[in-house]
Amino acid sequence: MAHQDQGRKNDAGTHAGQLLLALVWLFGGVSLNVIMLRQDCTWTAPGLMYAAILWAWSDEKTLGDRFAVARKIIMFWFPGQLQPAESYQAFVKLLRKWTDPLIELSKTVFRRRMEELLAEVWTVAGFVVFACDGSRVDVPRTRKNEERYSSKSKLSREAQKRRRQAKRRRTQRLARARKAKVPHIWLTVMWHVGSGLPWDWRAGPADSSERRHLEEMLAALPPGSLITADAGFVGYELWKRILAAGHHLLVRVGGNVKLLKKLGYVQEKAGLVYLWPDGAAKKHQPPLVLRLAVVSGKGRPIYLVTSIRSPRLMSEKQMAEVYRHRWGIEVFYRHCKQTFERRKLRSQNPDNAMVELQWSLAGVWAMGLHSHCRLVPRGVPPEKISFAGVLRAYRRCMREYKSPPDPGERLKEMLDRAIIDSYQRKNKTSRDYPRKKEEQAAGPPVILNATRTQIRMAKELNIEHQKGLTA
Repeated sequence: MAHQDQGRKNDAGTHAGQLLLALVWLFGGVSLNVIMLRQDCTWTAPGLMYAAILWAWSDEKTLGDRFAVARKIIMFWFPGQLQPAESYQAFVKLLRKWTDPLIELSKTVFRRRMEELLAEVWTVAGFVVFACDGSRVDVPRTRKNEERYSSKSKLSREAQKRRRQAKRRRTQRLARARKAKVPHIWLTVMWHVGSGLPWDWRAGPADSSERRHLEEMLAALPPGSLITADAGFVGYELWKRILAAGHHLLVRVGGNVKLLKKLGYVQEKAGLVYLWPDGAAKKHQPPLVLRLAVVSGKGRPIYLVTSIRSPRLMSEKQMAEVYRHRWGIEVFYRHCKQTFERRKLRSQNPDNAMVELQWSLAGVWAMGLHSHCRLVPRGVPPEKISFAGVLRAYRRCMREYKSPPDPGERLKEMLDRAIIDSYQRKNKTSRDYPRKKEEQAAGPPVILNATRTQIRMAKELNIEHQKGLTA
């Protein structure tokens, strides 16, 4: 990345120099030509981006203090240049304007780094696998945050209606109404299973649709990717869009899904099922051809469907393995919320809260990418890399940025030690995290034999499809 921020503090003789080398490597391919700051602006585009990442990494309790730490490090790096404005409000105003393009540029570079440098874990069972799931991120209860991020569902309107009922229930009704209006951002992450790093994300109000978020992220996936998800990501339209985008799916299904067998739309094989709701059939939309597998879970069977119909390409054992890896996205959320302390954001303005969330995710990704690209090629599995250890290494460099590192305390050396120990604990209850969210018992899907009418309609659709291919 060609930039104008060159100073005499950018060597590796200090902790600050170590941080700068890491950031230059991370953002080395980002082209900042699209970031057009005013001529009288004291911030440069690289300086703004570096400060945003440092601001996200900081462990100070207030956002203003985090900015102050980031600004001090920026000035230490580039002492001969114009000092950036010390106003936090001016800084966050710039971020509100430029966060979206900066984040998108960073995503592009980070993805390329992952594909090029993490080849050892790029695929799982022969496919580039991504897990998708959503989670809540709380924000302060301010009027503006409530207006932007509180749920607008019918449930809250019904809660308001119940307030007018009997006086003896008034206290409970008001408590429920207040609880329903707790503002939070709904975050949906596309997570690369092999490396354990994020790939993309979408965020919105509390009642956002995680399925719609997934659809928006399809375009950024590598061709032929395999998307695995839990029983919340079901539906004909969603699966149809995934397949139309050239990707595969592996999804857990339960009683909320009705599947057909013996439809005759394609040559029948063992395990072959169809998703063909009545609404799609009436619109002359084709059935989705899938393969069903029943694998063992924790005391109960798990029902998985995939668009990969050939057992040679993916066996039932591999299907179970891929779906078990999906659980890693829950661990990723735990890292973000608990270890990185972003369960509740601190911005009282809804625009600033979204900026804070975006750079927090970019900060987690940047740390993970830098450490993974160092440790994975050396044979360290991604699941053995300690996120807490990586975070401590970066934050120690930030706290002692003016000092030269003591022996064994250079950033790379601390990252080399950020590995989870291999000690086999007798009581593994404390290691079974996250404990607050467990896979719900979804039950078996509804599987029915196709009716004569459905078989006839499927045959007619097949004939129309064949005519379209030969026309």
